[in-house]
Amino acid sequence: MNMKLSVVIITYNEEKNIERCLNSVKEVADEIIVLDSFSTDKTEEICLKQGVKFFQHKFEGFSYQKNRASGLAENDYILSLDADEVLSEELIESILKVKENTLFDGYLFNRLNIYCGKPIKFTTWYPDRKLRLWNRKKGAWSKNIHETVIHDNTARIKRIKGDLIHHSYNTIGEHVIQTNRFTDIAAEALFNAGISSSVFKIFLKTLFAFFREFILNFAFLGGFYGFVIGCINVFSVFLKYSKLLRMKKES
Repeated sequence: MNMKLSVVIITYNEEKNIERCLNSVKEVADEIIVLDSFSTDKTEEICLKQGVKFFQHKFEGFSYQKNRASGLAENDYILSLDADEVLSEELIESILKVKENTLFDGYLFNRLNIYCGKPIKFTTWYPDRKLRLWNRKKGAWSKNIHETVIHDNTARIKRIKGDLIHHSYNTIGEHVIQTNRFTDIAAEALFNAGISSSVFKIFLKTLFAFFREFILNFAFLGGFYGFVIGCINVFSVFLKYSKLLRMKKES
């Protein structure tokens, strides 16, 4: 089977990233859908110049927005990207081969994060495998943060070569600010799910996060930025469960 592929991107004030993203997918896309959350910068202008199908809808959560964007596509096979992501040349070649002979319902590939201008190949950030190319009849986005494509039990999944390159944070400060925001959302999700926290649980979760980052995934081998990412990842676990405990106490 030959695949027709819809590339789907959600945006909000992405004028610094969106053109780079769009240029990287032109070779593989049969159509490009951008669902924007009413950007106030030049995102819309750039997209319209690139000839994409541009839509706008109020942001109601990452998974909701991405599922809505997928629903606007003409084709069942979806390649979903964030505006700060681009396809590597090797990944483009792999996707073109998949389009010529489509045997699976979904395709996994590695994501390589660029942090303060440096590629990070240690910590839990690599290989950071993602399912971003799939048949929408077999799966959909789930979770409101660190959203994931959940596929049904009949879906056949294959890993393909090449990296999805993610231009993550330009400064350590950006990372810290985003971590504080994301831990707010994550703690609220745990609270709503009825999950509890305690001082002992905070200690254990943080200790395990340290073990995962620095022992299992060798964060220190990533140099200075690998060390910084490892520390912030550990701290994010501490923050999430500390915020959850505070919410439990206040309730």
